[in-house]
Amino acid sequence: MQILILYYSKGGNTQSLANAIAKGIDRIEGCQAILKTTDQVTKEDFLSCKGIIAGSPVYFGVMSANLKRVFDEFVSIRRQMEGKVGAAFATSGDATGGKETTMMTIIQTLLIYGMIIVGDPMSATGHYGVACVGEPDTKTKENAEKLGMRVAELVKKLFG
Repeated sequence: MQILILYYSKGGNTQSLANAIAKGIDRIEGCQAILKTTDQVTKEDFLSCKGIIAGSPVYFGVMSANLKRVFDEFVSIRRQMEGKVGAAFATSGDATGGKETTMMTIIQTLLIYGMIIVGDPMSATGHYGVACVGEPDTKTKENAEKLGMRVAELVKKLFG
């Protein structure tokens, strides 16, 4: 079962976090991470996946325009996304840079797409998703893997 990791990354930090999430997904038997940037993703990627984990750097406390553009352009298929699993991640340049508000804008969008939302597990931070300031450190990458595993495990329960 494919799980799409959709992200925009300008400086590489969000991409690094996406890669760590993919490791977690790929650890769950029967699940496969599909990494796509906002410039690469297609409607078929959305339709063929059982879940989407979307990530963005913080831009004024919300997701990047690049990520928002994808959700806006794909709105015609939103009803077909109902019941799939969704999660969020974010990176910022400052400790108070709006990581949680950015994840909430992603979560709002996934909810409007009819998706079942999951945060990161209690063994990570037990909050909205995974986030970091700057380049993800070892602990953040571990938490990212845990988020990937959690989404993959739920996908298996729902669709396996």
